[in-house]
Amino acid sequence: MNSVTPAPDRRVLETPDGRYIVVRGRLWRRARPDLPADVRDRLVHGLMDARRAVKAGRKGDDAAAVAGARAAVDRAKRGLGERGPVWWTDGAPDLNRRLARNTPYADWYAGQDETA
Repeated sequence: MNSVTPAPDRRVLETPDGRYIVVRGRLWRRARPDLPADVRDRLVHGLMDARRAVKAGRKGDDAAAVAGARAAVDRAKRGLGERGPVWWTDGAPDLNRRLARNTPYADWYAGQDETA
């Protein structure tokens, strides 16, 4: 659920520090905000292409194609900053994929109306 563009009638719940979005109560690391738009767009398009390739490989029962496509997904996500080393510099830990209620964001999250 990274690099998410919400449907017109939905909003993305973002943590106050902008590091994560919250989807079904779980934190997902956001893309690096300092990426130039053209780089971000290229990486997002590559990510979507790779996700489609995973689907096609699975449909065709082609394990090698799936593995290659998953590696491409990982490269794109690392380039976006959604995986790998964190993009912030204040030493805060990575809470990616954790339930918001079990993190330092718990009090903030308890007061939200999550619609994303």
